[in-house]
Amino acid sequence: MKRLLTAIAMAACAAVSWADGLQSLEAFMKNAQAGRAEFTQAVTAPAKDGQPPRTKNSSGHFEFQRPGKFRFVYTRPFEQTIVADGKTLWLYDADLNQVTQRAQAQALGSTPAAILASANDLKALSADFDLQAAPDQDGLQWVQASPKDRNGQLKSVRVGFEAGGRLAALDILDGFGQRSLIRFSGLQTQASLPSSLFEFKVPAGADVLKQ
Repeated sequence: MKRLLTAIAMAACAAVSWADGLQSLEAFMKNAQAGRAEFTQAVTAPAKDGQPPRTKNSSGHFEFQRPGKFRFVYTRPFEQTIVADGKTLWLYDADLNQVTQRAQAQALGSTPAAILASANDLKALSADFDLQAAPDQDGLQWVQASPKDRNGQLKSVRVGFEAGGRLAALDILDGFGQRSLIRFSGLQTQASLPSSLFEFKVPAGADVLKQ
C-alpha cells in the first residue's frame, strides 16, 4: 500500500510538472508576438570511428515576429545570417559571400523555427508536431516535439522554459544523431519589431543560389 501511494504521488507530481511545460509553451506562443534575445549554440556530432564526439560552439542574436518572420545572426566564430521574411528564407554566408534562397513554406514546416515564430497556439503547432510534456531537467520545464513528417531531417526537438514561462533553450536532434543545443539569454518580448529587421538585401557581388 505504501509503495502504491508513493507511486500515485510521484505520478501526480509529474503530471503537474508536465502540464506546466505545455502551458508554458502555449503561453509563449500566444503572448510573445515578437521578441529578441542573445543565443549560444553547441552542435555535437556523434562519435565516429572510435573518435570522441566533437562539439562546435557559436553565438549571436535572434529576433522573431509572428507570423513567420525571424532573423538569426551568427557573429562567432563565423558571420552568417538567416532571415525569414514571411515568403522567402535567406541564408547568407559572409566568408563565401554567398546567399541561398528558398521558398519559406517548403523550408520551415517541421522545423524548430515553426515553434519559435510560425504557429500561434498548440493546436496549430500540432498540425506538424506530436507534442508531449517531458520531465523537468536542469531547472527547466521541457516539452518534447516530434515531427509528424518522418522523412525530414529533424528527429525531435525539446523546448525548455524557465519558471514563469520564459523561453530558455532548444535541444534539437537530427536524423544523423547530431545534437544542437541553443540557449537563449536576455529574452525580451514585445508587441512588434521594425519590419526592416526582416527584410533581406543581397550584398553587392554575392552569388545567389535558388533552391
